[in-house]
Amino acid sequence: METDWEVIQKPPAAPPFSLYKYSIQPSEQCTSQYSFANMKALSSTLPIVSIFLFLSISSATSSDQVDNFLRCLPTRSHRSFPVADAILTPTNSSFQSIYQLRANNLRILSSATSRPVAIITALHPSHAQATVVCAKRHGLQVRIRSGGHDYEGLSYTSSVPFVILDMFNLKSINVDMKTETAWVQAGATTGELYYRIAEKSKVHGFPSGVCTTLGIGGHFSGGGYGFLMRKYGLSIDNVIDAELIDANGRILNRKSMGEDVFWAIRGGGTTSFGIILSWTVKLVRVPPKVTVFTVQRTLNQGATELAYRWQQVAPKFTKDLFVRLQPEPINNGGNNKTIRVSFIGHFLGQTDSLIRLMNANFPELGLQRSDCLEMSWVESTLYWAGFPNGTSIDVLLNRVQTNRVFYKTKSDYYKAVIPRQGLETLWEVLMDIENIFVQLNPYGGRMEEISDTETAFAHRAGNLFKVQYTITWSESDGGLSAAARFIELSRRLYSAMAPYASSNPREAFINYRDLDVGSNESGETDFVVAREYGTKYFRNNFFRLAGVKAKIDPENFFKNEQSIPPLPTSPAH
Repeated sequence: METDWEVIQKPPAAPPFSLYKYSIQPSEQCTSQYSFANMKALSSTLPIVSIFLFLSISSATSSDQVDNFLRCLPTRSHRSFPVADAILTPTNSSFQSIYQLRANNLRILSSATSRPVAIITALHPSHAQATVVCAKRHGLQVRIRSGGHDYEGLSYTSSVPFVILDMFNLKSINVDMKTETAWVQAGATTGELYYRIAEKSKVHGFPSGVCTTLGIGGHFSGGGYGFLMRKYGLSIDNVIDAELIDANGRILNRKSMGEDVFWAIRGGGTTSFGIILSWTVKLVRVPPKVTVFTVQRTLNQGATELAYRWQQVAPKFTKDLFVRLQPEPINNGGNNKTIRVSFIGHFLGQTDSLIRLMNANFPELGLQRSDCLEMSWVESTLYWAGFPNGTSIDVLLNRVQTNRVFYKTKSDYYKAVIPRQGLETLWEVLMDIENIFVQLNPYGGRMEEISDTETAFAHRAGNLFKVQYTITWSESDGGLSAAARFIELSRRLYSAMAPYASSNPREAFINYRDLDVGSNESGETDFVVAREYGTKYFRNNFFRLAGVKAKIDPENFFKNEQSIPPLPTSPAH
């Protein structure tokens, strides 16, 4: 059967599968003082995984099924871009390396008991289209990976027969200063986007994540955010078009997908609806010079009172100012533990104006001119990513995170100030855990101006701040065998903060994916179970998302353990 896609032509027969090749991208460092680099030295060496694990495919997968899938791919791909160059199977010498290269959580990578039957490292959009059509035809699940930062590894693991569609090579970026827009493919990273914007302009930027190796495809779709959040909202609030591959392999843009689908993929994640090929975004204006600062205080220096005060003022600052609060346990020797709280700021202006603003609104912090650094906006992305001052912006082109650890992350939204007693409870738990970082990110500003139904991202007005709790550990701490203990510690912390966090439901951030908030089996999507995690991630927008799903993917081809199912005709709300 011929395709109805204008870009697809039937190529000649594919070469033997033994000829499939792929060149490995060099590993490069993703440092972040606000993620893992400020923890104790952690091993970046991946655990040795025996090749037989890569062959541990579900017994339900027959060799004929896989062979038929692989033979199908060339018939559905553009003949000028041979898909054979993009296919990796477990017999290929690069398979293991490519699988691990963008599997960023060692807790998931080390525990996975089944591996994909193939990895399609798409070199052309038709390769992604073919993957969808052929996987659907031959009964394989598709997991989509851009940067590999999925906290629970759902982009590269499954318990049913599956293939990975790796978008990492689709990384083109076109910045158009006449329209002040950028077209960005899904496999590009946040760092690459920042770099390409800076090549064209010193007074433009874009609101997205702090880590510079995040894949654009997934990061934007879940509601990616950064230090421009209070000024310009989330990444999705500045998206004006998108290209999406649906379950029939068609490439749709905003007009052809319709406004309901366009609404859904902005904040609802795309992996329930299709595969993002690209985003078109509106760039935002930034001044030639911005100011950044970090002020640190320990408990003996009044950190508790400052943290209490921060909750009251940070969401009310001018939109130009973003101040993150980051508490961390430190040990001064012996058993002399304490908490050090960092106040990390970004101001769209210069030092003089910032000092006046802070003296008027948060004088207790005692911000000094010596705490402040002025730099260009693109240089400030390096500061927030933890690179030393003076680092070349070329580091933004490093695409792969290599300082990987075992970790477990949970998230919370807070609609009321945590009382001093609650902060003291938090400090105590942090000192017990030790290997943990916590980030409190202020809301207010633009975030409370946008309706919670304007996009699928529902966490808007009424929130004071969003929190990420991440426990990390290394092989020296016990590696995979210690996972149960550290996961239990994360749950203990989560339970301790329950009295102060949002409730009914206790809201969570989809980009900080957490299977503890509810999950389905890999090959099933029960609506009642999905409603449990869906209302935490999307609040009441979950039901509209399920309705959109029923229209664009009624057969539920695109699914994972926390995907959105089609809305039943008579759901038991």
